[in-house]
Amino acid sequence: MQVANKSGIRMGSGIAMNTTVDAGATHEVLNMESPYETVGQLASSNAVVVFSMSGCCMCTVAKRLLFGLGVGPTIIELDEHPAGHDIQAVLYDLCPDGQQSIPAIFIGGKFLGGIETLMAYHINGYLVPRLKEVGALWL
Repeated sequence: MQVANKSGIRMGSGIAMNTTVDAGATHEVLNMESPYETVGQLASSNAVVVFSMSGCCMCTVAKRLLFGLGVGPTIIELDEHPAGHDIQAVLYDLCPDGQQSIPAIFIGGKFLGGIETLMAYHINGYLVPRLKEVGALWL
């Protein structure tokens, strides 16, 4: 499990995102211009991303389902993240009217949706093949 605020990834408007390679030998700095770009960068660079709130029961359901299937998603806890409010506003814009924006699940760089969509994919048998397709599952 990867948690963004513990792995050194910082996001937000004008905040640099640092990635360390070879135990600190090389640093790559990407400047994110907006929360939209931050969300896009995280979604495109990870097979599965879950934007979550630490006290949200539906977020816990989504994470447990993915962990139970053997997926190790990148998890961004918005209530513990310095740019969490800005990112949550971006996620709200992505959701169709009337849908809850948290949890927000991205698979293969594309916005899947919230808990309702994740559960529907799982029940209908589409989730596991999609996870295999993006490399989140190998079996």
